[in-house]
Amino acid sequence: MSLREHIQSLQRNEKLAVIREPVSTRYEMAGILKKLEPRPVLFEHVKESSFQVIGNLFCGKGPFADYFHIPPARIIAALSGAIANPSRPAEWKGGVAPCQEVVNLAPDLDELPLLLHCEGDGGNYISSGVFLARHPLHGQNADFHRAMQFSKTETAIRVVKDRHFDIFLQDRKTLDVAVCIGLPPNILAAAATSVAIGFDELTIANTLEPFAVVPAKTVAVLVPAEAEFVLEGTVYLERRHAEGPFVDLTETQDIVRDEPVFEVKAITHRRDALWHALLPGALEHKLLMGMPREPTIFQSVNRVVRCLDVHVNPGGCSWLHAIVQIEKRHDDDGKQAIEAAFAGHRSCKHVFVVDPDVDIYDPLAVEWAMATRFQADRDLVIKPRAPGSSLDPSSEPETYNTCRLGFDLTKPLQSAGKKFEKTPFPDVDLSTFGL
Repeated sequence: MSLREHIQSLQRNEKLAVIREPVSTRYEMAGILKKLEPRPVLFEHVKESSFQVIGNLFCGKGPFADYFHIPPARIIAALSGAIANPSRPAEWKGGVAPCQEVVNLAPDLDELPLLLHCEGDGGNYISSGVFLARHPLHGQNADFHRAMQFSKTETAIRVVKDRHFDIFLQDRKTLDVAVCIGLPPNILAAAATSVAIGFDELTIANTLEPFAVVPAKTVAVLVPAEAEFVLEGTVYLERRHAEGPFVDLTETQDIVRDEPVFEVKAITHRRDALWHALLPGALEHKLLMGMPREPTIFQSVNRVVRCLDVHVNPGGCSWLHAIVQIEKRHDDDGKQAIEAAFAGHRSCKHVFVVDPDVDIYDPLAVEWAMATRFQADRDLVIKPRAPGSSLDPSSEPETYNTCRLGFDLTKPLQSAGKKFEKTPFPDVDLSTFGL
């Protein structure tokens, strides 16, 4: 289904909060989204724009899984299967594609409902934009970049070093791009995955749920035909502008950097297009960043021990922590799993490995495992300082060096002392007691 159809389903099932009073994109909208999180919100009347705004769409694994009609426990298998079996989207055959119902070749970003999220932010931001770019050798690439507006047609975009988009840009110096806003979760999740260069992320999205693509109007890339907005233009490596501050996954404000400029040269959109506001540092941002890392951790751990599940949890900023559930068969399986998890997600800072009886989605259960099954002198793995995530405010400036820790919270295979399992209480039928 399209994003539009999903929103209509939320409204029919009374899961959507509809705000009919006028709301400003300056701080008010972000404040409402945070207050109502994780409930999806539709803003019908935006003070600064004629377009409506939707937010908080996928704030947890439950809503994400519901879209695909699968249980949350099947998400890793679905993502892994899509990466292993990519398929190309079909070409749009239905006349004018919805994303191109309106074509504006004299664009003005001031007409769009870009949010100013928090006090101290560097400007209005596009936070949900999937950048599509093409390289003559590597083909088409899809990924996320935040974009800070500084004129009617220009933004500064955060480009992380050595990512595929950066490699494209360093090689070509200028890149024609199409930035798509208002996309269903199959495309959002695929754009956030880490795959080999030359792998078209839209083929992952198509396996998760088939969709159609159409050539962009002014740049040589294929875009999802049912996107709400497409911003077309060029990113310039040597045209630079200050970008930031901006609230990132850690819910702290990132620093100001000198970043490449994206000049918008055309905007296409649906006639009644909906702008997707992705609240920075909030649950939807965390889900779309962290969840696509779980299959890579799962696959890496599963090569050395039997892995049952992985949770890159919001408490660890959905980036710096991973909780790994294994079926332990050898005494060193916990430590093997720790090493493999770090290999599967190199930005991870702390890894927690637990047994099958520990609910990895319950922080109290994980803490209980640490309290009852962990001895630091035996079960703690300390990794030498090495470059970690630039998102971690406690890492060393410039180098981002960090100390990684692994916590083996699994019980020993043979116990010489007390039991390690929780003792269940009797199961009673409360209705027989009038309760």
